[in-house]
Amino acid sequence: MQCFRVGGLLHGGIFYEVTILNILFFLTPKSEVAYIYEDETLRQTLEKMEHRKFSCIPLLTKDGRYAGTISEGDLLWGIKRMQISDLREMEDVSILAIPRRASYKAVKASASMESLLDCAINQNFVPVVDDSGSFIGIITRKAIIKYCYKEMKKNQKNED
Repeated sequence: MQCFRVGGLLHGGIFYEVTILNILFFLTPKSEVAYIYEDETLRQTLEKMEHRKFSCIPLLTKDGRYAGTISEGDLLWGIKRMQISDLREMEDVSILAIPRRASYKAVKASASMESLLDCAINQNFVPVVDDSGSFIGIITRKAIIKYCYKEMKKNQKNED
């Protein structure tokens, strides 16, 4: 585990050990993440999302920088607004022509757990970028919850 323990806190006469986690502990690397580039089509995006069974997917610039996230809802409303009726038409529609309603905020790899959790409260996943803004992967809300659950169970065993 990539964490370290710092001193402790005294609260109500009880000593608590504080664990500071490196957010990269939770990272799913770019090589394992489905994403699309901004020069892809609506059809390519739909097929990638269907194949991987994701409801939203990161959108990257041609040079690998995080540009946003596109969701199934964005695609649905875009298709309706553009009155697209078949897959062939989707091949001629740039993914950038589809308006995005939600903005998934990215965090830097050096971000604090507090910053990560602040984003994860409202997002299914949090995109992670390096210091130059290049996309390096995502942290899912599920990964954070699984870790917290495991720690809770471990602490319950220690109390018994």
